[in-house]
Amino acid sequence: MDDRDALVALGRASFDAAFGHLYSAKNLASFLHSAHSPEKIAQQIADRNVVYRLAFRGERLVGYCKLVEGAQFGGHSDAARPIALSQLYTDAGSTGNGIGSGLMEWVLAEAKTRRADAIQLSVWAENLGAQRFYQRHGFAKIADIDFWVGDHRDDEFLYERKL
Repeated sequence: MDDRDALVALGRASFDAAFGHLYSAKNLASFLHSAHSPEKIAQQIADRNVVYRLAFRGERLVGYCKLVEGAQFGGHSDAARPIALSQLYTDAGSTGNGIGSGLMEWVLAEAKTRRADAIQLSVWAENLGAQRFYQRHGFAKIADIDFWVGDHRDDEFLYERKL
């Protein structure tokens, strides 16, 4: 399995395990296809404004994160060169083993290397564990935003860490 297929599989499984119960089958399938299809992931891998970091245990992908250059949430911040942490996913069985913290160390270093002045991310309003994780790494809420899964709207928080 190449990196694209491993990213598709882990992205889908991670999202479904954490949030799948919130959505209708139609909305979940629509979202997973739009955000985690092989074509979408291949397009992102080829995009010079997108960079992935993968975490392996042996040969098995157990986590990844994705940074996207450019203002995705420009109206909510005074950052001139923000970078978005678009995903930070770990295998459900590997959560709590330091993989997320290791990926976050890379995120902070990579954002500085790319001369970003802030890192932004969105987190579900009810995902308290993720919010605590990001707060431990210096992020703070700066706005309330919407996140769409099919035709289902979720309340999300926009977090930011200035660099």
